[in-house]
Amino acid sequence: MTGPIRPQFVLFGSSIVQMSYNVGGWGAIIADLYARKADVILRGYSGWNSRMALQVLDQVFPKDAAVQPSLVIVYFGGNDATNPHPTGLGAHVPLPEYVENMKRIILHIKSLSDKTRIICLSSPPIDEEKIRQIFGNALDDQARTNEGCRIYSEALVELCQEMDVEAVNLCTAIQQKDDWAKTSFIDGIHLSADGCKIVVKEILKVLKRVDWEPSLHWLSMPSEFPDDSPYYVVGPDGKTTLNVTGHICTWQKEWVNI
Repeated sequence: MTGPIRPQFVLFGSSIVQMSYNVGGWGAIIADLYARKADVILRGYSGWNSRMALQVLDQVFPKDAAVQPSLVIVYFGGNDATNPHPTGLGAHVPLPEYVENMKRIILHIKSLSDKTRIICLSSPPIDEEKIRQIFGNALDDQARTNEGCRIYSEALVELCQEMDVEAVNLCTAIQQKDDWAKTSFIDGIHLSADGCKIVVKEILKVLKRVDWEPSLHWLSMPSEFPDDSPYYVVGPDGKTTLNVTGHICTWQKEWVNI
């Protein structure tokens, strides 16, 4: 840790999280919006399911850490929802076990501190046609289906409601767009820049709506070192300087009224 301790936002999940810092990725957008306000920490592990997440939960989120995260955004489910492989190997996790695994993950994160908040992201839909175009029949024996994603998504949302945890149903949110299948993915599974914008929008809607104290919405959080300085750029009057601490960049303006 360097400098003053900022609130920590941890993104924890499988490839949807690991790839979220790609160009136009949802994690990269969040990190940009929270510059000088929070440290956004990426803990993404491609190919992982909820079983694998449980194996490292104490290492990623130790209960005796000096600083506990203010927000954890959790995504597991897409790999769990794949069809079971005939060998018994592979990422598939039966639905009841998936729900129990997510419950254990949520309980662990809740126990970190009274101020640690959680948002769970559900499985997004998939573009089955594009998966076939890119991967051929290589994944047929452990296929992903929109129906499987829907079932696991709804189960996670129901669990979060029972546990009083915020959830984003990406399966529903992404499919609100008319051309979602053609624009939301890079390979039929992982999110494109357009798909990532939907994720950011849904996360920001949650952060703006909830009554958490303190607020974790990007426009409500204070910036680090906000004071005026004579070393800033001189303003039009030629006498004072312009404090750019709270400046909203052109590319950030689309997120102001979410």
